[in-house]
Amino acid sequence: MKITWLGHAAFLLETGGVKIVTDPYDSSVGYKPITMPVDIATVSHDHFDHNHVKGLAGNPQTVKGSGKVVFKEIAFTGVPTYHDATGGSERGDNTVFVMEAEGMRVCHLGDLGHTLSAQQVEAIGPVDILFLPVGGTYTVDAAEATKTMQDLNPKVVIPMHFKTEVLGFPIAGVDAFTTGKGNVKRQGAAQLEVSAATLPDETQIVLLDHLL
Repeated sequence: MKITWLGHAAFLLETGGVKIVTDPYDSSVGYKPITMPVDIATVSHDHFDHNHVKGLAGNPQTVKGSGKVVFKEIAFTGVPTYHDATGGSERGDNTVFVMEAEGMRVCHLGDLGHTLSAQQVEAIGPVDILFLPVGGTYTVDAAEATKTMQDLNPKVVIPMHFKTEVLGFPIAGVDAFTTGKGNVKRQGAAQLEVSAATLPDETQIVLLDHLL
C-alpha cells in the first residue's frame, strides 16, 4: 500500500489499483487543491476542511456515516464518535473509518474530539495503521492523542491535523505530540509504502511531509 499525506487530514491511499482519499479539504485552508483522480473518498464529517468531495476528479464514490460497506473489494467500517468532548453539542458528530485492504486494517480518526470509550475501541478493533489528529482545539490534543494511540495500539501511527507553515488554523504543531517519544521516524517525504510483511513489531510514529 502506498500512503501519501496530501495535507491536513487528507491522505491518498493506493491499493490494488484503487485510489482512496480521506477527508478531502477545501483549499481555502491553505493547502493546494487535490487534483488527482480518485475512486473513493471517505468523509468523517461535513465541515469544509474535510468534505470537499465536489472538488475531486474522477467522480469518486463517497463513504460517509456509520456501518459497513464494501467498494472495489475494500471494506469500510464507520464507527460513530464526536467532534468534541461534549457528545457533539459543540461541533457535531464524527465518524472513525476502518479500511481493510492488503491484509491490513487502516484507521482514520477524522476530527475525533475526545478519547475513546472501551466500547468504541472494541468497535474499531485491531489497527495496523492509524491516522491520528494531534493538533488540539478542534480535535484531541497531544495528551489525548497519546492516550488514543495507546488504547488502539497500532503498528504505525501517522500524525495529522496539526499546524504547518501553510495552515492558518489556531492549532498546535506536531512537536507537542512527538516530544519525549522515542519511537518517532521522520520520513523526509510525503509518501510511505507499507505491507503486512513490513509492519513493525512495536508502535512506530512516522512523520510525513505534506505533498500539497
